Amino acid sequence: MSLVNLSHLCSHLQNASKARLGLTSAPYTKLHLSLLHSLQRSGFLSTVTIGGSTPPSPSSILAHPHPLPRSTHLSDEELAHFSSPSVYPTSSTEGLSPDALGELAAQGEGEEADREGIITQTNRATRRLWIGLKYWNSEPVLSQMGMISKPTRRIRMGVEGLRDIAKGERSGYVKGLRGMGECLYVSTDRGIMEVRECVERGVGGMVLCRAM
Repeated sequence: MSLVNLSHLCSHLQNASKARLGLTSAPYTKLHLSLLHSLQRSGFLSTVTIGGSTPPSPSSILAHPHPLPRSTHLSDEELAHFSSPSVYPTSSTEGLSPDALGELAAQGEGEEADREGIITQTNRATRRLWIGLKYWNSEPVLSQMGMISKPTRRIRMGVEGLRDIAKGERSGYVKGLRGMGECLYVSTDRGIMEVRECVERGVGGMVLCRAM
């Protein structure tokens, strides 16, 4: 587990929120993805999408694609235009050698994987996590985020210590949760969880970061 990279992610999310960005990205790792999903479940983030080096389309983020305008808003001429095969051209493969056909098939599979956010051996290095940030009354929902454990001091804690933190009491080096909407995230053998979820499930782990 690279706490250095996780620290960079925390700083990046805090700075992106202060800059009022609607969408930002981070390198893809399983650790980043797990933390971002926990932040999303807590309500700090709107969307988390796996993609490539370019931002995903709004339809793929919202999962409600509308490739064509609704037919009730189209005239007869516009409907005829969209029904024409020339609007959706297809490439011809006549006269191509088997090697060329194989290259086209591989290229198509790679493009489909990019569109769907699928992780493969060929595209793993270029995968990025696209993160939708949330705002309320023109203020960022995620205002502060920082690491607790560090590469030189990894703080592990059992259920009793995490329960004290959830109640607002200090436990060792870690201060209790006092602020409104404040959350603390813990790396457990079941994935990254918010501290209250850890107490509910009776699991401990390494205290990673705090968000509010």
